[in-house]
Formats: sequence, structure tokens, C-alpha cells
Amino acid sequence: MSDLLVKTREICRLFEIKPARSKGQNFLINEKIYDDVITAADLKPEDIILEVGPGLGFLTAKLAARVKQVIAVELDDKLAAYLQTGVDAQGVENVAIVNGDILSFDIARHLPPNASHYKVVANLPYNITSFFLRRFLSQDSRPDSLVLMLQKEVAERIVARPPAMSLLAASVQYYASPEIIRTVKAGNFWPEPAVDSAIIKIVSHQSQRDSQTKEEDKDFFRLVRIGFSAKRKMLKNNLAAGLKLEPSNLNDLLTRQGFDPRVRAEDLSVQDWRKLFAALRLFMV
Repeated sequence: MSDLLVKTREICRLFEIKPARSKGQNFLINEKIYDDVITAADLKPEDIILEVGPGLGFLTAKLAARVKQVIAVELDDKLAAYLQTGVDAQGVENVAIVNGDILSFDIARHLPPNASHYKVVANLPYNITSFFLRRFLSQDSRPDSLVLMLQKEVAERIVARPPAMSLLAASVQYYASPEIIRTVKAGNFWPEPAVDSAIIKIVSHQSQRDSQTKEEDKDFFRLVRIGFSAKRKMLKNNLAAGLKLEPSNLNDLLTRQGFDPRVRAEDLSVQDWRKLFAALRLFMV
């Protein structure tokens, strides 16, 4: 039994913390993997870190020792109280514990004055991954990078390339470049989850911040959602139905743009979608 597992169980016993699967509370108990997360985050002394789901604070302590500030957002009341007690007892001045829901959290209100850059480090509950990524990658206060512990299958979907693209992959790759750092077996957590995990790093496309408008983003993703609206159907049929265009006209348009008329949504890269969006935007009313 690892020292970290013993410590984790003892803390949970003393503070009457009962890990809840519904909240994704599977505590990482392998010191080496915490260090891999730190390495992937490429931390600098001036960095501001938004940590999501700090749990028992093992990673929080490692982050705080290396960066300017850690903003740790914890939904669970007991865990947040435990973390705040530890921060107060040790006199740690560069960690702010926020007891709240990350999906309604406004990072701009918690950044220091004149600060606009930050990084995210998170052990995300699997059931909020898609919404979290969409919200944080599309907002004005977009993180420079995110290092996340995710369900392995979800991480693989995010980094997928044609012909295995999905709406999730297109949504992330439109804003950022993702890569899987390593897989993490289920046995590295307590309680042990039913699936393996992966550490994924997502680096924002900073050049897009000023070159795209909210309206362009909205229209682009409307097109992509239409394209993926019916699985296993050819793209032209989905677009014809969603945009109320004649399939024959779309057939010609796809051919002119260099696409096989039989192409499916999962065959297109984000760059392909951009090309298609430029050709179809006038029809999106």
C-alpha cells in the first residue's frame, strides 16, 4: 500500500470525507503522476494557475511551491473546508480556495489586477468535460494552456484526426492544439474508477483571440453541429437538411472546394471545416 493511499484514507476518515462517484471524486495516489502533471504544465514563477477539483490538495501544494498564485475551485463543501483549514494553518499566501462550481466560475473576477494570462490544471469529473472545455476555450479570458486528467476515451476523442473526428474534437482543435501526455491506469486512484485516464495538454491558439469574432465562432459551430447532426450520413445530406439547400447544389459546391461529394463529417479536419465555412457562410441565415 502506497504512503499516499494511507494518507488519503486517513484524511478522509478524520474529516468524514466519503468520496462520491457522482462528483468524480477519485483521488490520485501516485506521486510520480502528480510530478508528470507538473512537468506537463511547464510552470514558471510568474504563472497564475486555475486548479479545478483540488481534492485533498496534494497537487495544490506542488503548484503553490512553483508559481505566483493558485486559484483552487472545489465544489465539495467538506473538501473546500479541509483545504482552507490547511492553507490557513500553514500560512500559505499564494493559494485562494474557492468553494463553488467551476461551470459558473468567472475567472476574470479572480485574476490579480492587470493580469490576463493564466493556465489551467485539473482532474476533471468526467461528466463535465465537454461543457468545461467549450466554456473555457471560447470565453474572452481563455487560458494559455490546460493540463487535464480525463477519461482516456475522452482524451483520445479530443486528439482524434480524420477519419475519426467528432464534434468534441473539432470544438477543441478549433481553439487549441491538444496532445496526450500519458495514460494513467485506474489503479492509480482511490477509490478505483471503472476506466483508465489520461493526462492531456491543450495549448490555446493565441493568435486567434483577436482575429475571430463571437459571431463568426457561433456561425462556424452551427455549421459543424449541422454536419455532425446525423451519424453515418453523408455530409451533403446533413448540410442540405440543416441549411435547407438542394443536395445537388451542395454536391457541386463540395466538388468545387476539392471534397469528395460522398465525404462524411468525421472525415474533415478543422482546416477543412474552415474552408467549407468560408464557402457556405452566405447561406447561413
